[in-house]
This record gives sequence, structure tokens and C-alpha cells, in this order.
Amino acid sequence: MAEMEDSVCQEPHPVDDDLFKEPMKKRRRSCRDERFRAFPSVEQCALKEYEKLESRTRRVLSNTYQKLIQCVFLDDSIPNGVKYLINRLLALIEKPSLDPIYIGLFGSTGAGKSSLINAIIQQAMFLPVSGESICTSCIVQVSSGCCEQYEAKIHLLSDQEWKEELKNLTKLLHRTEELDREEADLWDRDDAVEEAIWKLQMLYGNGAERKSYEELLRTKLKGKIPASRIITLKAEEAVELSVKLDPYIRTKRRDWDGESAETQIWPLIKHVEVTLPKSELIPEGVVLVDIPGTGDFNSKRDEMWKKTIDKCSVIWVISDIERVSGGRAHEDLLNESIKACQRGFCRDVALVVTKTDKLHLPEYLRERKVGNQAIQSQRQAVLERNEVIKLQRNRILKEKLKRKLPADSKVLEASDLVYTVSAQEYWQQALLTQEETEIPRLREYIRKRLLDKKRRMVTKYVTEAFGLLLLTDSFSCTENLPNEYLHVSGLRRFVEEKIQLLEKAIDQCFAHIERPLQEGVRNARTSYRRILGACLVRSRGNQGFHQTLKAVCLKNGIYASRTLARIDLNEAITQPIYDQIDPVFGGIFRAGPPTGSALMPHIDAFKHSLQEKMMEIGIRNGWKYDSYKKSFLIQEISAILGGLEGHILRRKKRIYESLTSSVQNDLKPCYEEAAQITGRKACEKMKDVIRRGVDRQVAEGMFERAQERMQHQFQQLKHGITEKVKGSIATMLTLASSQGDGLYKELADVKSEYKEMEKLHRSLREVAENAVLRRGMQDFLLRMSPSKAGPLKM
Repeated sequence: MAEMEDSVCQEPHPVDDDLFKEPMKKRRRSCRDERFRAFPSVEQCALKEYEKLESRTRRVLSNTYQKLIQCVFLDDSIPNGVKYLINRLLALIEKPSLDPIYIGLFGSTGAGKSSLINAIIQQAMFLPVSGESICTSCIVQVSSGCCEQYEAKIHLLSDQEWKEELKNLTKLLHRTEELDREEADLWDRDDAVEEAIWKLQMLYGNGAERKSYEELLRTKLKGKIPASRIITLKAEEAVELSVKLDPYIRTKRRDWDGESAETQIWPLIKHVEVTLPKSELIPEGVVLVDIPGTGDFNSKRDEMWKKTIDKCSVIWVISDIERVSGGRAHEDLLNESIKACQRGFCRDVALVVTKTDKLHLPEYLRERKVGNQAIQSQRQAVLERNEVIKLQRNRILKEKLKRKLPADSKVLEASDLVYTVSAQEYWQQALLTQEETEIPRLREYIRKRLLDKKRRMVTKYVTEAFGLLLLTDSFSCTENLPNEYLHVSGLRRFVEEKIQLLEKAIDQCFAHIERPLQEGVRNARTSYRRILGACLVRSRGNQGFHQTLKAVCLKNGIYASRTLARIDLNEAITQPIYDQIDPVFGGIFRAGPPTGSALMPHIDAFKHSLQEKMMEIGIRNGWKYDSYKKSFLIQEISAILGGLEGHILRRKKRIYESLTSSVQNDLKPCYEEAAQITGRKACEKMKDVIRRGVDRQVAEGMFERAQERMQHQFQQLKHGITEKVKGSIATMLTLASSQGDGLYKELADVKSEYKEMEKLHRSLREVAENAVLRRGMQDFLLRMSPSKAGPLKM
């Protein structure tokens, strides 16, 4: 197998040796090579080539930047054209090599998130595994890096953030009137009350729940809090760090004795970042995120919970085999994940069913409804049951996604929407092989995702850099003819006309949301009382819901705890609107072929029309001496309009959440009024205040205002797009105007940098071809040597 790997990794098309020579500054070669240990040899070769391309490109850009700076260093005023070049070069030089790929493991307590991460990183029991007495207490991010030690950074709430939560906790525990015995029992069994008492006792000791906010401010915390609010742990071995980290990231039952000093500060922990050194299984650039399923009562932790979900480009919904077939918690997790596709950066959702080794064979055989072949063993039963689960859940998940997302969404094209895994069997292999546990399949998915992103990033980066060097080199030439710049004025008129057409196209895109919005508002007006009533009736006789409702009001309609499903009244009563707009909303912000409702294809069409015009002008008028400038303009248009995608995605979240934020803002006075109610029958009184407040706001047009605010957000996005396009393209065209305008000066000679950049740009295709050929060679050798073939060495 090693021989096969060596032959596959040889260069099918030797790329210019000089192209990939090491830069003058000494590189940390070993560190760079270690970054690729998680990949098989074929993928390592491709990654190394892309890495070299990027590294050399950055060096060329840096050299060019230094020459330009030296050229204008003593000038009183720098021409606008040179300023543009310098700023663009600096932006490219400082551009991150690769934005991390966040993969969110999203599931309820006990679903097996930590166990799954431990198996993926090949470190048994590294993160604490949930059981009857313990669970992960906060968001935990796990990644690998080029470092020598295992490291964890524990980020704590700031002093102000904790004071805000402390004030709310003491309000929850404050009773101004005596309750009768039945009400007192209900109050003590309330989920929010139990958690508030637990937190205060953990930080301040027994009896803290009876103290006022002011008294607790004067009380010394049991644990030690660093001034930086960050606790850093380091260790040479994974086991050593795990022992140190364990008390910080898990919580125990309230009746658990003997807490350590570390355990005593868990209510202050915001999130934890863990870095592994030189992982052979998780490539650098990938972050696995253990995300609790419900959020947090603390505003900052809950905000981080939302932001973490939204920045994940991949979400794996984790559900154990016994819970996957039903239950509100599982459905809530799926719905939240689909919303992340609508409002955030998520492009891929999958269901990961854990603990699939669990099976009671006699019961399974009695209820078995598939297959005629007799089951001979526990192993056969597990494998058969797992395949059935895959087929069933794949169909259900795909139908659910189709209802919420556009029909041509990429996530619907995924071949694998469901994985059936077993972390326990991955280690023990009593029933299943490691391959059958599907842990290796998840690793393969991670590697392919990173490799594809690296390929696209380097291709775009090198192409953009080449365009800048084309222009910079053309500026330093003295043989440019002034009359060849006169065509830019005609191009300006063309651009203005196209921008007007783009504005109309955007209006047409956004118009598709109007009717679903109106229908959704009508549905919300007719159903809000029923929905609100269901939210306010948690259990018979308000048992265990007395102060939880108060917590909902203190947080303006939202409550998240470790034991209850997340409560969000604002989201619940606006859900009928989202049910109507979701497919259309997703269609507006999707990529793909041009359609009436999709935004990005219209921007792409605008880009292509400008590029075609550039080519037409160049051919018709013969930019004989200025073809560099034409090429630059064509590529710079791609860079400018390509940068719009990030702006649109960031605005998308604000637009999507504008409905719930509008409703929350309108209902804030009634939440505040309800939060002040204490004493006997407080729960019913709070419900009454909320009902009356919602009725009043609906009568005054609450849902219509939410509709108007969403439409206003769409118009703001349109304005932002057109203004950015106008400004950037105007600057770019000014750059291409006559030298007689005094915008330019004689620049340093950058011909050597341009020639090197030209080689790099030409090598993009060779690198891509090499990767395809290596994969083909590997497949051929595997077919021809079945006795020796096996999975590539990791």
C-alpha cells in the first residue's frame, strides 16, 4: 500500500520547479506539513500544491506592496489610482488563508455529542460524557493547530454580564408575599427556581438563594476568577488536559457532593475553546462545536448560542437511536437547524443517529417488518435496523427540508442526509467494525469539505491577485496611448444603465415575498391565541411553571434552561408567517441558475454583462497597448461583485429575524408588566397580562408592523447592494481613465513580480489536473490490486 501511495503522489504533470521554490524567509516546513496529517496521501499532495500556490502569491503581493509604498513614501499627496492599488494589495495580503469551517453538533443532553467528538478525534473520554449525573454545561469548540501542546481556553462572563444575570436570578427568587402551602410547593419545584438556586449556591455557598442582589454583590465568590476572565490550561498529553478541563465543562446534580474549586465557577463560563496539536484525524481549519440544544438563561450565553449556530456551515443534528423517532426535543432541534439555513451560513444539514449498537434482539425480531432472510445474530440485526432507520429518516428529513427550503437547494441533493453511528462500538468493535460505525465516513466528509473550500479559496485568491498585478504592471509601462482610455466614458454610461436594470431585478426578486408575507400575517392573526395558549399551559395546574413564566417575561418572551425545551413566545406567534415565507425566502438567497426570485444570479448576470461589454470594447476598438487594463477590469468586476455575497449573507440574518424582533419589541411593555407580578395567583395574573397585551398589540397592527419592517429591511439591502456597486465600480473606472487626469505617476518596475504571478495563475489549471489524475491513478491501482488494496493510510 505504501508503494501505491508513493506512485500516486508523483507529479503527473511536473509543475515549474522554480514556481514552488521556498521563499527567502525560512519556513516552518515541518509545521506546514503537519497540517496535512489528517489527509490520505493523494489529498495531501493536492493540498500542498494549493498551499504553495497561496504562499508564493502572498510573497509576490508583499513584494509589490513594498515597491509601491517606497515609490510614494515621500510624496505629499498620493494619486487616487495608486491609493486604490495599495489598499487592494494590502487587503489581499491580510486576507485570512482560510476561514474556519464550523461543524455544529447540535443535540439535547445525553444525545452523544461529546462521545461522537471523542471518537472523531480518536481520544476516548477526552470530553466528559453525559450520564445520569453529569453533562456538558456550555459550548465547547474543538480544533487542531500547529502547536506542541494540548490547550484549552475557558472564557468567562465579564463582571457586567454576570451582574445582569445575577439581578435576574434574584428577581426570580424574590417573594414579596407569603404563599399558601400548595403554591409554595409549586414554587419550589419550578424549573427556573431550581436552576437559579443551584447557580447561586454553586458560586456563593448554601443560603445564597435567600440573599438580595446587593448582599450577593458584597459576597465573595467561592472560586477564583482571573482578571482577564480567561482561564488557560495546557498539557503535554490529551489525558492530562482532559483531567484538568473536566471540572470546568460539566455540571453535576445538585445533590452531588464534593465539588472542586473549578466546578464551583461553571455558571460563569461562557464558552470553551480546545486546541489539539497536529491531529492526524481532524485537519487544521475545521472546528467541531458541541452545542447544547436549548440556549441559556444568561443573555450573553444565549446570544453566543445563536451566533454559534448561525456561523456553522454544517450542522449535524445529534439524536440517539431511542429518541430519533419522535419527541418534541428532536423536532425542535431539526427546526432550529433548518432556520440556520435560512438566516445563517449553514449550507448542509444532516441527522446523525447515535448509540446505534443498542438493540434488544428478541424485541426487534418480534416487531421486524422487513426482509425475508432470517436474522442470525445481534450484528445482523443492528446492521439491518440501521439501514431501515437511514431510509426512513432520510425520506422524512428530505420532506421536511423541501417544505422549508427551495426545491433546488444543494442540501436536498446530498447523498447522505442520515448517518448511523456508534461511538462505543468504534472503540470496542464487539458487534461492528470501525467502518460500520460510520465514524470514518464523518471524517471523510470533513476532509472533503475542507479540501474543496481550500481549492476554491486559492483559485479565487490567485486569480484576484493576478488581476491586480496586471494593472500594476500596466501602470509602470510608459507606452500606454491616451486615446485608448477615452472609451471609459461610454462604459460609464453602460454601467449606469445596467445598475438601473439591476435595481429593477432586485425589486422583482423581493416582490416574491410580498404575497406569502400577507398570507402569513392573516394566518398569524387567526391563530395567535391558540398558539399562545399552548405555550402558556405547560402542565396541569401550573405545576413547575410559576417562576419559569416570570423568567420568560424577564427575558422579553424567551427562556432557555438545561432541562426544559426552549420557550420563545415571540417566535411561536410569528411561526405562521415563517411557515408561509420560508420557501420563498430561501429561494431569494440561494445560489444557482437565474430564476425570478433568486438574488445572486441577477448579480452574476450583471457581472457577466459588464465583462462582456469590456470584451466587446476591447475587440471593437483594439486596446492594442492596454490589454492588461481590459483584463484587470474584467477580473476586478468579479472581485467587487463577489465580495457582495458576504454582505448579503450578513444582512440576510437581520432580515429573517426582523419579524420576531419586531414582535418582541412591541410586546416588551407587557412582558415588563408581567415580570413585576408576585404573590398569590401570580402565574395566572402573569398569563392574563400577557394575553391582554398580545390582544391589544394585535388589534393595533403588530403583525402588520412586523411585515413592514421586514419589507423595509429588504429595501435597505437593495440600497446597500446598489450603493456598493456604484461606489466600487466608479472607483475602478476612474482608475482606467486618462493619464492626463493626473491620477497616476511613474511607478516602480514590477515586471518580475508580474511574470511570477503569471506563472502562478497558469499553474492553477495544472494543479487541478494533477489532483484529478492522482485520484484516477489511485482508483486504478485499487482495482488492479484487490488483495493489497485497502483504505489509504491515515
